[in-house]
Amino acid sequence: MELKFVELIKPGTTYDFVKYRRIAVTVSIVINILILLGAAVWPRLNYGIDFAGGTELEIRFKQAVDATALREEISKLGFGEPTVQQVDATEKHDFLIRVERISLLTREKADAVKAAVQGDLASAQPTSFRFDPEVGDKLDFSFKQNVAEGALKAAAEKAGLTIKDVRTLSARDGQDREYSLIAQGPGDKIGATLREKFGGQDAVEVVRTEYVGPQVGQQLRKDGIAAIVYAMLMILLYVGLRFDFRFSPGVVIALIHDAIVTLGFFVVSRHEFNLTSVTVILTVVGYSVNDTIVVYDRIRENNLRFKGKGLKELVNLSINEMLGRTILTSGATALSLVGLLVFGVGTIWDFAAAMLVGIISGTYSTWYIASPMTIWLEEYWNQRKAVEAAKPKSNRGGGSKPSGAAAPAR
Repeated sequence: MELKFVELIKPGTTYDFVKYRRIAVTVSIVINILILLGAAVWPRLNYGIDFAGGTELEIRFKQAVDATALREEISKLGFGEPTVQQVDATEKHDFLIRVERISLLTREKADAVKAAVQGDLASAQPTSFRFDPEVGDKLDFSFKQNVAEGALKAAAEKAGLTIKDVRTLSARDGQDREYSLIAQGPGDKIGATLREKFGGQDAVEVVRTEYVGPQVGQQLRKDGIAAIVYAMLMILLYVGLRFDFRFSPGVVIALIHDAIVTLGFFVVSRHEFNLTSVTVILTVVGYSVNDTIVVYDRIRENNLRFKGKGLKELVNLSINEMLGRTILTSGATALSLVGLLVFGVGTIWDFAAAMLVGIISGTYSTWYIASPMTIWLEEYWNQRKAVEAAKPKSNRGGGSKPSGAAAPAR
């Protein structure tokens, strides 16, 4: 049985990709600079809860709610400028709400509660007190004697604190008794306010609440950047060992280009940049280097087949030979993302959209970033060799004797 294949690109196609490399690289540099300025200066990245720290709630309304009215209502609570993003407007009317606070309690308020509890429960011999605003609205007390949870709650509420829960930690004989007071936090206050404004308990549902401290957010941000940098360094090493280190800089520059362009999606769209976004960039980096290595492998094969052919011609030939494969591979991946774009919501939609941008950028960078950089590096090294060869060679052995020199006396 004869197998038939559909050929998108006919054999012998000779598009001149190398011809436009200077224009393409110039445009790419300008776009990359604008994206980096947008991410760092204005309008800056819209960091999610993972990196910025704070409280994030997913709120579900039974009826349609205006996002502007929702934002104005939350702003009145004194949490600063909230971020309100609509997730699903078809049936459930879900919103993601983020405020840059994880605790309603201040240090002064916590000290007032401490004084009230230790005064009312002095007979239980209080021994320690802990409060960390980065952990949330939680107060830890230790006593020599057992304390009734109701008495502990009443003492805290006497100082004006709304207590959600009292947790008793198990202790062995002879050890201090430890208790944790869980107070109303930003999520609770936002949920209660929205229920009061938009129809009560049945009309507003708090689906989930997440807290991330500022220091944890900064550490996650550093770890995300480090993961991207380490991935590029390992790719640099692999390409250098697999091919030649003259190929490695082109690959890494192309990967940096793709990472920045993918970052540009989050700058322009104003969608949250979080740990999922870092996953997208790492996935794009892996996808891009795969396509570039396939082209590089064909360049190496053609270099052995066509001895004496210049690198420009080899690069152009190799890209054209792999053009059909590149389009089919990128197209098939893009089709799977289209399904996620049509049916996905929230972070899934963000992932698919950013991946689609990254795939387009990765295909472009293979043709117009990685390959031109390899050509320019080759031209640079050839010029260096020519300059070195043109230099006069120094005489060995201290130089030749001048003509007519007198012989040394015996």
